[in-house]
Amino acid sequence: MIAAAMTRTEPVATSEAAADDGIVIDVQGLTKRYGNKTVVDQLSMRVNRGEIYGFLGPNGSGKTTSIRMMCGLLTPDAGSGHTLGFDVVREAAQIKRRVGYMTQKFGLYDDLSIRENLDFVARMYSMDRRRQRVDDALERLGLASRQTQLAGKLSGGWKQRMALAACMLHEPELLLLDEPTAGVDPSARRDFWDEIHQLAAEGITVLVSTHYMDEAERCHRLGYIAYGKLLAMGTPGELVERSGFVTRNFSGADVGALSHELEALPAVTMVTRFGNTLHVNGQDEAALDAALAPYRARDDLHWETGKPSLEDVFIHLMRQATDNFS
Repeated sequence: MIAAAMTRTEPVATSEAAADDGIVIDVQGLTKRYGNKTVVDQLSMRVNRGEIYGFLGPNGSGKTTSIRMMCGLLTPDAGSGHTLGFDVVREAAQIKRRVGYMTQKFGLYDDLSIRENLDFVARMYSMDRRRQRVDDALERLGLASRQTQLAGKLSGGWKQRMALAACMLHEPELLLLDEPTAGVDPSARRDFWDEIHQLAAEGITVLVSTHYMDEAERCHRLGYIAYGKLLAMGTPGELVERSGFVTRNFSGADVGALSHELEALPAVTMVTRFGNTLHVNGQDEAALDAALAPYRARDDLHWETGKPSLEDVFIHLMRQATDNFS
């Protein structure tokens, strides 16, 4: 649930590279191979202090492997970098002490209560002020009233709160959250993200991987990785603007057959259906409007100018990426 030996009972060594320049993660060319397959290929990125950085990509894209290299749990085959000022290869132990890492799979004990789970984590890492740390975590994550409840009886949302509480016990400077809200209902996801934004407002840096576009839009900056390569990076607004997409929406009683017809047009990059509406994207506005002119003249169709979405951008990037399976 949290990365290796994390404790505040001893002074933590500092690095000369740990100057507070506002950059928490700074890696260049990180590469990881398993046999003949390159899982992460020349990853370079920076994460600023106090920001929420969203790490997006399909399953198997290399997100988890990248996160583990950044926090010192995996040694890269090539590349270099620093996390919290410490070298990701030579000073991995120092990084682990300062990072809270929440994995995809729930990793605490179902037959222990919430309090017992948190106390176990604190004991395992020999944390000082153990009871106070547990009390603070319970209060902060709204778990105090449920502290005697068995973890195995909790819903997905409450389990994720407990997991986050475990990550926060040692007062980390950086949180690495690997798809933390997978399988959690929308209301619990919103509450979880409210807490993440509060943590960021207090100066804690958050790197979070997610599949959800609504969560991506709540991040300060985003990086999109597919087949081991970082394809794009920037704020949500910047990524949409850089895509060059223009969007036209068509609606009507029967637009299903029309979607295939529109996709065949050279000026159309992508068509997405939402109920009885088609979301049509292109990258050349004049060419797109010329191609769609016959459809705009039809009495059975209503059209309007739309706005491209992050989902449009990421699907387009994914289609352009080269599969690294072989």
